[in-house]
Amino acid sequence: MKTSLVIGGVLGLTAVVLGAFGAHGLKQVLDSGALNTFEIAVRYQMYHALAILLASALIPFGSKVWLSRAVVGFIAGVVLFSGSLYLLIFTGHTWLGPVTPLGGLCLMVGWTCMVVAFVKGTETNE
Repeated sequence: MKTSLVIGGVLGLTAVVLGAFGAHGLKQVLDSGALNTFEIAVRYQMYHALAILLASALIPFGSKVWLSRAVVGFIAGVVLFSGSLYLLIFTGHTWLGPVTPLGGLCLMVGWTCMVVAFVKGTETNE
């Protein structure tokens, strides 16, 4: 899970950098709707960076297998959800729109795996 901690930290760091960039560098470039979408992408990236760190830290309290699955769901979700929104804003490629809900679905799967990890508990900690 060390890799998960590194990925969670990198996603958190880039969320802060992108958030600062959005607050200070994009206000003159993007319209309010695009700026709002950018802020949503950054917010979800940060939430799930923290969720990745949390899942990694909580291994002693839940199933390692299911927590690992949760991390995969969160990573895929951030890439697909936030990543598609970033690309949509900066490239204008509207075909990316259908990718965003798939990212949201991955995030939901990640949270579901997290719940299963704690329901199963540590007795099945593989």
